Amino acid sequence: MSEETLGWVLTYDSYDPDREALHEALCTLGNGYFATRGASPDTADDGTHYPGTYLAGGYNRLTSEVSGRKVENEDLVNLPNWLPLSFCIGEGPWFHIDEVEILSYSQSLDLKRGLLLREIRARDAEGRITRWSEKRLVSMAERHLAALSVTITPENWSGKMQFRSGLDGSVSNNGVARYRQLASQHLDILELDHLGADTLYLRARTNQSRIELAMAARTLVHCEVCDVHPEYETHGSDRRIWQIVTCEAREGAPITAEKVVALHNSRDWAIAEAGLEAKRTLGHAGDFAQLQAAHEIAWRHLWEDCDIELTDGDMAVTELKLRVHIFHCLQTASPHSIDLDVGIPARGWHGEAYRGHIFWDELFIFPFLSLRLPTLTRALLRYRYRRLPEAKRAAREEGFEGAMFPWQSGSNGREETQKLHLNPESGRWNPDNTHRQRHINAAIAFNIWQYYEATDDYEFLTSFGAEMFLEIARFWASIATYNAEIDRYEIKGVMGPDEYHTAYPGIDASAEGGIDNNAYTNVMVAWLMSRTEDVLDAIPTAQAQRLCETMGLSPEERERWYEISRKLRVPFHDDGIISQFEGYDDLEEFDWDGYREKYDDIQRLDRILEAEDDAVNRYKASKQADVLMLFYLFTADELYQIFERLGYPFGPEHLRRNVEYYMARTSHGSTLSGVAHAWVLARSDRPRSWKHFQHTLDSDIADVQGGTTPEGIHTGAMAGTIDLVQRCFVGIDMRGNTLHFDPALPDEIKRIRVRLRYRRQVLDVDVNHDSLVIESRSYSASSIKLAYRGHYRDLAPGETCRFRLIKPDERLRDENRARESRNAAE
Repeated sequence: MSEETLGWVLTYDSYDPDREALHEALCTLGNGYFATRGASPDTADDGTHYPGTYLAGGYNRLTSEVSGRKVENEDLVNLPNWLPLSFCIGEGPWFHIDEVEILSYSQSLDLKRGLLLREIRARDAEGRITRWSEKRLVSMAERHLAALSVTITPENWSGKMQFRSGLDGSVSNNGVARYRQLASQHLDILELDHLGADTLYLRARTNQSRIELAMAARTLVHCEVCDVHPEYETHGSDRRIWQIVTCEAREGAPITAEKVVALHNSRDWAIAEAGLEAKRTLGHAGDFAQLQAAHEIAWRHLWEDCDIELTDGDMAVTELKLRVHIFHCLQTASPHSIDLDVGIPARGWHGEAYRGHIFWDELFIFPFLSLRLPTLTRALLRYRYRRLPEAKRAAREEGFEGAMFPWQSGSNGREETQKLHLNPESGRWNPDNTHRQRHINAAIAFNIWQYYEATDDYEFLTSFGAEMFLEIARFWASIATYNAEIDRYEIKGVMGPDEYHTAYPGIDASAEGGIDNNAYTNVMVAWLMSRTEDVLDAIPTAQAQRLCETMGLSPEERERWYEISRKLRVPFHDDGIISQFEGYDDLEEFDWDGYREKYDDIQRLDRILEAEDDAVNRYKASKQADVLMLFYLFTADELYQIFERLGYPFGPEHLRRNVEYYMARTSHGSTLSGVAHAWVLARSDRPRSWKHFQHTLDSDIADVQGGTTPEGIHTGAMAGTIDLVQRCFVGIDMRGNTLHFDPALPDEIKRIRVRLRYRRQVLDVDVNHDSLVIESRSYSASSIKLAYRGHYRDLAPGETCRFRLIKPDERLRDENRARESRNAAE
């Protein structure tokens, strides 16, 4: 690998059918508008390969019968397959990678250029050796275009050769095994045609959401060293259309088939009709080389703003993994997403897991975007704002006030959480009660405030953000109940991020599900309620008054919010251990060693126990420790202040005990778990933190959960690793109109360089173990305030500031002195 590509190219040097679905997900190409899995173009859905294409926000609802019940699910639709391209020699069989002898194989994902490359040397049954060289892109320059180039080189044969290029509308949603008992035929094919000799056309429509989709594909065959004189024939069936292109091949002479496809849908802006626009877009599209040149420029610009460099150490492998994560985040949400009505799905637009729904993963994703592409975060928050009316209706239907956003969101913002969930371990369909994760509402409010801190975008706050924030606060105030015996407010019948505990032991989770006073939820709500006045103070007084009048928000209601922010109950046990929820301490301890010996992999402990006719609700066991999520979201000082406001003693010694307590009781059944654990250990146990960081970097690349990544990458975990580098290792924190830095580089990383956007300034940040340098590029913007451990600087555009960093042993000494001072004062 050259120095230029080191840290930039993910390569597979052999073909492994058992790993092909994983490689297809990881080699997905997308541009924020649509994405196509990295399947070989000579394949179809056959159990080994799954060539899915997905439109951002392209949902459709179907009804299935499951265990005697009719259940409606909304799915991200697998679109017609534009990839099909193969060849044959004479009248022989069509090339298929699983039906030839592979002599050499290489597949590479070029992150810097946004290209998928494949090189194959294969020998057929007649002994003929052929080289296949492939390039593929989904254009980051023009959202509606994608292209495929395949060059065939005969190494020891000459003669007639044929290419077969098609558009396949016979697809269904078949990418997730546990969904295959459900209805999956989402598309009606409306029109199949050919436009001239070299162009195919397909028009389809989703059968419930009525989204019309159109594809136009042009295939050109040429040879740089000889005349091939291609002859075209068009064929079709009721759901597919294809072309046979015949030409003469000569030994050693490469022949190239270039396929360019245009995709439009009926919800696009500024179109007359999807089919007409697909034809027009294709008609104006250049050849593969032209599309590639524009595409590479677009990716270069994105990398200039979004890359994170880990330099001066043996970091090429870690840097590559981190860039894979950045790459897939930018393919899921790119500048092309800004004028779309979409959120960020938990599994990207890379597969059908979770049906393409939007969860709380934005909490992990937005910190990366807000400090680089803030207009994109703004657009994604507006996805939530457009669904505010639905959230208010949902709250009213449950007997609450304000806005109650759904745990899973899709097209119109209704609750899309499935009613039944298949446990692959037992084969049983069980009730799914995860809609009780009301903490999604606190996450949305947190995201609004963090975006405002990063951008100072008071226009967004005035027009959209404040209303959402306050309606969410109103919801929490209505769900909280006052307990006069303890003079505290309580929140009952919810679930935390842990997800394992759906109810108390012996309780029917469907009828009386949820747990009470989930610590993560209550602390987040306490923070949120304390921020409501800050939100109103941040917008112009006249606008704040109008908003209060429109909402009917009285001074008395605001006063109640203030009271709740100081009196929410947070349960504790065992001398300062925050109880994950009320009654957690009464649960049984779990036999971790016994089950690890019995099953080896116990990440999905809930499924294992249900298959044994047991229930994880009985045990002190977490899928991900939601108490530790508090330490991920808030700095230690912020947490101390929140608990002080609530009237609970909490200091550094409590923090350390809580970390150890919950780390011993977590199965890491969620890829997000490693993010939080790496974070909380970053300053106290660097080797363990680094181990968790590396494990999370590998979560998709190595498919550590044993089969989930082929169904779609984990966007939140990928973004979480990026966030670990920037907010934890570089130590970025935004509060009080100040950009704080407190670097804590792992010993393995010698230097980090990153570019940030903060309040209309572009900052180049360079940090190592000794110093922190922040350089502002010359733009027209106001000065900003920076801080490092109590040292403040004002930074104007074009200026540079430097901080000398405190060593870890000096940091510990300072913390001990501060603790001694506090103890003396007490």
